[in-house]
Amino acid sequence: MAADEKWMTISCIRIQQPIGRFYIGAIPSRELVDISYADRRHIIEGEREIEVVSGIQRQISNKRVSELRQYVNTIDACFPTSVILAIESKDAIFDKNTNTMKIRCAEDVAKIIDGQHRIEGLAGYQGGPFQINVTIFVDMEMEDQAIVFSTINLKQAPVAGSLVYDLYDYATTRSPQKTCHYVARLLNSRNDSPFFQRIMILGTATGRPNETLTQAAFIDPLLKLISATPADAMADRDTLKRQKHLATIEEGAIRTRKLIFRNMFIREQDAKIAKVLWNYFTAVAIRWPIAWNQKHRGLILNRTTGYRALMQFLPMLILSLDLIDKVPEVEVFTKVFSKVKLSDDELSADEFKPGSSGQAKLRNTLELQTRIDNDTIWPGGRRQESFKF
Repeated sequence: MAADEKWMTISCIRIQQPIGRFYIGAIPSRELVDISYADRRHIIEGEREIEVVSGIQRQISNKRVSELRQYVNTIDACFPTSVILAIESKDAIFDKNTNTMKIRCAEDVAKIIDGQHRIEGLAGYQGGPFQINVTIFVDMEMEDQAIVFSTINLKQAPVAGSLVYDLYDYATTRSPQKTCHYVARLLNSRNDSPFFQRIMILGTATGRPNETLTQAAFIDPLLKLISATPADAMADRDTLKRQKHLATIEEGAIRTRKLIFRNMFIREQDAKIAKVLWNYFTAVAIRWPIAWNQKHRGLILNRTTGYRALMQFLPMLILSLDLIDKVPEVEVFTKVFSKVKLSDDELSADEFKPGSSGQAKLRNTLELQTRIDNDTIWPGGRRQESFKF
């Protein structure tokens, strides 16, 4: 060791597995950010050919990093799974007598095999001690690095969005996610609800004849009417978990951002949110009884395409009718839908393609035929034209 070099000492244990020997310990997040680097595989285009530059990591996702930089500053941030590093023996010295490892503190000492997004997220951490558990391979061959990376990421199954929302059932603190979960459960369980047994809780079909929406498909558009983005919803949850209060927003902000359920959520009026959806989709079922009630492969109204379009149309309708923070009766919605000339048969996958294009087309059709469009909402809340029956 050179006299002017800085080293850190961490406690760790030595593990033996078929791949070889490695070490498990914990490094403070700031030091981990300082010493680690990602060797990213990428393509460069020369004058004559395209060349793949060596490295095992995929390119960084700026969106994911932004989300994690917000997450690490929440009150219950946690990275329980290990970040995997490869360090050369000249930079990592293990003492089997004390079960400690000395690691040289310098840039580009620890190559990241798994966890680059978590480490990038920690670069924005502003709080107190945040140790990260690490798995350290010393003098690991490039082939083994690639195998470990590909095995972890190939075999890892993503968690279904419906399961994530359902787990909010265990939460003791209010949050937009928990409220949306409550609304989904309520509307799915009541036999007089327009969504009775239509929502696949946990995202898995149970064999019930009317199931057409996953829990995540139901909740995602609803959540946007409380918190504009997933990041906003996370921030709202963190604020409430810190036992702070959310401030209600003015009508102008509601109109600009279309957050028609935000003040209801802040005032803990979850039942009113559920009732608005209940009445709105009851009117949908009255206007298009076949398209809404039949689980027919060619019909889209009661599936994700139709549901998302209707949820995008709902705030336009509420704002145009000046019904912010109110619960319109079913009759109010049925009068609106009576203006729409679409028949049940026309609400088909042939006319409205599954996906965002079909959703946009259906929403635009509803706005056009009911004389509601985006001009009913102005930045700053100015409203130009009233809706007329």
